Amino acid sequence: MQRISFVVPVYNEAENVRELFAELSAVAAGLPTPSEFLFVDDGSTDESGRLLAELAASDPAVRVITLERNSGQSAALGVGFQCARGDVIVTLDADLQNDPADLPAMLALYGDYDMINGWRHNRRDTWSKRVASRIGNAVRNRLTGERIRDTGCSLKVMNAAMLKRVKMFRGMHRFLPTLMRLEGARVTEIKVNHRPRRKGVSKYSNLRRGWEGLQDLLAVRWMIRRAIRVGYRELPRGGAA
Repeated sequence: MQRISFVVPVYNEAENVRELFAELSAVAAGLPTPSEFLFVDDGSTDESGRLLAELAASDPAVRVITLERNSGQSAALGVGFQCARGDVIVTLDADLQNDPADLPAMLALYGDYDMINGWRHNRRDTWSKRVASRIGNAVRNRLTGERIRDTGCSLKVMNAAMLKRVKMFRGMHRFLPTLMRLEGARVTEIKVNHRPRRKGVSKYSNLRRGWEGLQDLLAVRWMIRRAIRVGYRELPRGGAA
């Protein structure tokens, strides 16, 4: 690892961004690798933009990308991936439910694996969200041949070069383990802490997430079945075998 890029999509999380940055900074200070903090403001209508600008003005390691309009989590992540300067990309949500303290253990697996996915084994969400997530993960794994138990967990460590080759469409952030495997990544999963949301409100409803997720799943299943996997070699010059 030469540099770690923390990529964080932000949409109306003014109550959380300062505390999140403090936690991330504390974790990054204990790592042997230099870091940058890339916040992608997804068209926030609260004070998130102003607070992020203040963080960028006070710390040269902070970069802020502002989208012209609210475009969704996949779009915000996709822009962040392309703008990131690190060879390792770490993602997490801005709502403080992901715990940055889990990152050292995840990063310790990097090298043996190209992607480390968080698994919220003790998820601190509403009963309806937990049930919907369990059903969604089961159906997703069934149709994609995956074994990841929590593809919706935003806490991820990924190889930047592979990740930048992934074409991001709306909703594709939920399928990153599968899409990274299509790029040849070695993927594993690790248990991580999950905290209840204390400030702000969730941006998703179960009905909307379920309907959009089904459409996305069919698209990813098509990609898996149509993926080109071919080995090749080039003959030495002169035509020798």
